[in-house]
Amino acid sequence: MSWQALSVSVCGTHHLSGDAPAYFERFDEVLKFHHPGLAPVMRDGLAWHIHPDGSDAYPDRFVRTFGFYEGRAAVQTNDGWCHIHPDGHEVYPERYDWCGNFQSGRATVRLRSGRYRHIRMDGSPVSHDGWRYAGDYKDGCCVVQNDAGSSTHLDLHGEEVHGKWYVDLDVFHKGFARARDAGGWMHVDRAGSPVYQRRFAAVEPFYNGQSRVERFDGGLEVIDERGGQIVELRAATRSDFAALSGDMVGFWRTQTIAASVRLGVIDALPGSATDIAERVGLSGDGALRLLRALGELQLVENDRGSWQLSSRGVFLRRSHPLTLADGALEYSGELSSLWASLPQALTLGSGWKRPDIFNDVAKDAERLSGHHRMLNSYALHDYARIPAVLDLRGDESIIDAGGGVGAFADYLLDTYPRSTVTVLDKPEVVAKAQAGRRARTRLKWLAGDLFGSWGTSADVVTMTRVLHDWDDVDAIVILHRAREVLPKGGRLFVIEMLLSESDYSGALCDLHLLMVTGGRERSKSAFEKLFRKTGFELLEARQVAALPSVMFAVAV
Repeated sequence: MSWQALSVSVCGTHHLSGDAPAYFERFDEVLKFHHPGLAPVMRDGLAWHIHPDGSDAYPDRFVRTFGFYEGRAAVQTNDGWCHIHPDGHEVYPERYDWCGNFQSGRATVRLRSGRYRHIRMDGSPVSHDGWRYAGDYKDGCCVVQNDAGSSTHLDLHGEEVHGKWYVDLDVFHKGFARARDAGGWMHVDRAGSPVYQRRFAAVEPFYNGQSRVERFDGGLEVIDERGGQIVELRAATRSDFAALSGDMVGFWRTQTIAASVRLGVIDALPGSATDIAERVGLSGDGALRLLRALGELQLVENDRGSWQLSSRGVFLRRSHPLTLADGALEYSGELSSLWASLPQALTLGSGWKRPDIFNDVAKDAERLSGHHRMLNSYALHDYARIPAVLDLRGDESIIDAGGGVGAFADYLLDTYPRSTVTVLDKPEVVAKAQAGRRARTRLKWLAGDLFGSWGTSADVVTMTRVLHDWDDVDAIVILHRAREVLPKGGRLFVIEMLLSESDYSGALCDLHLLMVTGGRERSKSAFEKLFRKTGFELLEARQVAALPSVMFAVAV
C-alpha cells in the first residue's frame, strides 16, 4: 500500500485507500501522511505517528505531533517542543515554546523568552540573535521581524539579503516578494527594491507575470510586473473626490479636539450631555453636538446616555502621564497659524523668514510649560526602548543635547545607572526642568546654546529629534559642536524619523517642520552627508519604534 495514495476520511478518524479504510484502527484525529510515509495521530490525549497500515511508528507518546518535513517532525512534549526523527528519537535535547517545520534545512523555533530564531537540521542555531518573529524558509530565504515591527529577508546563514526593511513582507515567489511600506503594498525584487511606484491596499503574488491587486479606492485590477494596469476587475467603490474633500477639511478635526480640551469637556467626562453642559457652562445643544463630533473621531463612546472617553480619548486628559492636551492647543493655535504662510515659504524671493519658535515659546511662561509637556509626552511614548539598543558599556559620560526636560535622560539612566548624563538645553528650559522634578544622582543640567561652545567633554552625545528643527547650515554647526566634545572614536546617536527613499511617507511632517522651525526631515543618505562634513562616520541606522530610528555614528 503506497502512503501517497492514502487520504484523510471525512470524519477525520482514519485514513482511506480509495473509498475503503486503510486499516482497522480508529483515532480521535489523524493528519495527512508525509515522507517517509508516516502520519500524525491522536487518541485519548496522546499523540504519535503511524505507518500506512495503522501500526505505531515508535513506542513514545507526545502531547501533539505534526507531519515530517525533510525527515524531521515537530512535536510537543510535556516540557516543551522539539523535533524528532522518524523512529521517534529526539533530534536535539533543547526544548522550545514552539517549533515550526524544516524548510531548506532550517526550522523556526520560539525560545522560552518569546524570541524567535532558526535552527539547522542538527538543532544548532543559525544565529544567536533572537527576532521578534521569524518565518519559514522558502528557496533559501526567509522573513524576520525586528522589535520595531519592521521586516527583512535573511539567507540560509542568517545574513540580510538586501538590507531593506519594510512594514510587512512576504517570502519571494517567482523572483518577487510582496512588501508593505508606509504607503501601502507593492512588490519588491531580489535586491529589496520596489519594482514600480504605485502602492495598493493589497496585492497577490505574481502568477505568470501578473498580479491581482486592490486599490485604496476599493477597485480591483490585474497589473503587470511594472505595476501597469492590464484589466480592471472592479470599479472604485470609494470616491477620490470625497476622499480629497475629506483631506481638505482636516482642520475640522483639529479644531474640534482643541475645543473639547479648551472648554474642559475632556476633563469633565464621564457623564450625560446635560451633565457635561452644566459642568463646563455649555448649552445643552452645544454639548451634545460637540460630544457627537468627538464620537465620530472615536475619542468618546456613549453607553446608554453616559459619555465617556475611549482608549484614544484618554490621552487628551490633562492628568494623563502622556497627555496630548497641550498638543491639541498648540496644533490648533500658534502652530496652525504658521501654516498660512506655506505659499510664501515655498516661493523663491518671497521674503519669507522662518519663525523663531523657540524664543517665541520662551517669552510666554504658560506656553513654555505646555509646549514642553507636549514634547515630553512624545518623548515618553517614543523613546523608552531606545537606550537598550545603544549597547553602551554603562559607565560613559553622556551629553543629551537639546534634551528638554529630561525624559530621554531618565530612560538612559534607568538602563545605564552607572553612566552620567548631562542635559544641555536653553536656560529657560533647564530652569523649568529643574523646578519640576526631584534631583537625580548622575543627572546633570547644562544651560547653554547648541550653537555655541558646550564647554565640556563626553564619551557619547545623543540628540533626540533635534537636528530636524534646523536647516542643513544650522545642523552642520550643531554637529560640529558635538564633534568638539567627543574624542576620536566617541559615539554620536541621532534619533530621528527617517524619510523613506522609496515613498512619500513623512513628507507632510517635513512641511510642518519647515513652517514652524524652518527645519526639515531627512533621509538616511542626507544624514550621512551631514555626518561626513562634520567629522563623523555613519555606521548603522536602525529603526527602533514606530517612527524613530537611531543613527549610530562615530567621531573620526
